[in-house]
Amino acid sequence: MQFLQQIINGVLLGGILAFVAVAFTLTIGMLNFLNFTIPALFMLAGMVTWALSTAGPHFLGLGWHWLPSAMVGIGVAVLASLLIERFTYRYMKARFGDATEHALPLVSSLGFLIVFEHGASALWSSDPQRFELPFKNTNLEWGGLIFGIPHLISLFLAIGLVVLLKAVLERTRLGRALRAIAENPNASSLMGVEVQRIVPLVYVIAGMLSAFAGILYAFSYGTVTPFMGDAIATDAIAAMVLGGLGNIWGAIAGGLVVGLVKVLAISTFGAEIEKIPVWGLLLLILIVRPTGLFGQTQLGKGKF
Repeated sequence: MQFLQQIINGVLLGGILAFVAVAFTLTIGMLNFLNFTIPALFMLAGMVTWALSTAGPHFLGLGWHWLPSAMVGIGVAVLASLLIERFTYRYMKARFGDATEHALPLVSSLGFLIVFEHGASALWSSDPQRFELPFKNTNLEWGGLIFGIPHLISLFLAIGLVVLLKAVLERTRLGRALRAIAENPNASSLMGVEVQRIVPLVYVIAGMLSAFAGILYAFSYGTVTPFMGDAIATDAIAAMVLGGLGNIWGAIAGGLVVGLVKVLAISTFGAEIEKIPVWGLLLLILIVRPTGLFGQTQLGKGKF
């Protein structure tokens, strides 16, 4: 029974990792750009939700209901994502041509990550903050097994959003434009695709996914910190690469696998070595299959 509970815990943790992995996958798959600010967006949504819903002397300590607090948190993350798009992708593209050919966007996104994390630390301190959960019980018990409700929500939301995103990419004019940008941004621009209008949408979606994951993570574990996105981001990057760069279903599968491996490693060997099995499995998979479980041989071809 205990082993089965650990399997469930791993799958549920994988739901949150899948959210973040899909956000990474969208930007690297469509724009060939590893967006290092995604953990900052994850953190901003969780911290703003906590700050607004918890009354106190801290910044934004207004004591709102959790739902409008969460909506504001999502909005802040999306606005931050658009700010990042403006100064890491659009500005570099306007100045240097194809921004994906330069390391500058990656470095500038890393700079945004540091600024956001330390800005949040200055506003709310770097200490973990207790998130008073909006519900008395966030667990569902069935047959002697415990299911975390926020984890379940994140898992089903991630799968549902990927199904919706897949349908949009395959059946709509917007989806065709997004796939054209993923194949070749310059050629798609020559064919009439309004790249400058469509690329921000990728950042909006990535910001929303990161924000949902951050809020559900805060609800699940009852604590927030300015650096809470870092550990999740490393696991999510491992999940993205494991599933296959640029493949959104691969990101879901990778998130579930990483969640399972991490929870089973902690329950068997302890938390001190939790990263070794995850990254050891990743290295093994890359040696055997460098494209990941569901990846393509070329990053720009057939991703979606």
